[in-house]
Amino acid sequence: MGIQNLFAAGGVVMWPLLGFSVLGVALIIERIRFWVKINKRQNRVVRDVLNLYRLDNVVGAMDKLRQNADLPLARIFLAALELEEPNPEEFRLALESEAQAEIPVLKRFQNFFETIISLAPLLGLLGTVLGLITSFASLNLGDVGGSKTAGVTSGISEALVSTASGLIVAIFILLFANTFRGLYQRQIALIQEYGGQLELLYRRRYERGGEKTYAATR
Repeated sequence: MGIQNLFAAGGVVMWPLLGFSVLGVALIIERIRFWVKINKRQNRVVRDVLNLYRLDNVVGAMDKLRQNADLPLARIFLAALELEEPNPEEFRLALESEAQAEIPVLKRFQNFFETIISLAPLLGLLGTVLGLITSFASLNLGDVGGSKTAGVTSGISEALVSTASGLIVAIFILLFANTFRGLYQRQIALIQEYGGQLELLYRRRYERGGEKTYAATR
C-alpha cells in the first residue's frame, strides 16, 4: 500500500499522526546528537580536570573546563571553582545548585515524548471509532453485497490503519524515550560521583590551606 493510499485509508487522524512522527524524529535526532557529544567527551574531560586539580594545577583545570563549557559537568564544576575562596559548605551548595540547574537540559523534550506516546494511540483509537461509524453508516442489511458494501469496507480499513499507525508511532517514540531516560539517570549518577570527588579534593585543599595559615601564625 502506497503512502497516498495509506493516508486515504487511515482517514483524517493520519495527518496529526504524521505531524507527531515528524516532530518526534526531529527531537530524537537532537537528543541523539546531545548524548553522543556527552558520552564521547565528558568522562575524559572530567578525569583530566580532576587529575589537574589533584596536582594543584587549578588554573589548568579551570582552562580545561572553560574550553568544554558546552558539557553539563564542566558547567557544574565551573560554578563551584569560580567562587572566591568559598568554605566547603558553600562549595558543596554551588555544586548542588548548578546540578539542579542542569536537570532541565538533560531531560529536555521528555514531556514532548510522553505527550506523543500518550496521544498517538488515542488518535488511533479515534480513527477506529470514526471508521466504525463510517462502516455502520454505510451498512444496509437489505443491500448485502450491493453498492454500499464498498463504504463498509472503507470504514473498516480506516479503523484498522489508523489504529496500527497510532501504535507504531507510540512504540517508536517510546523506544527512544526510554533510552534517553536511561542516559539521563546514568548522567545523574555520574554528576553525583564526580561532584563528590571534586568536593573531597577541595576539602583537602581547604584544610591544607587552613593548616598552613595556622602554622604561619605560630
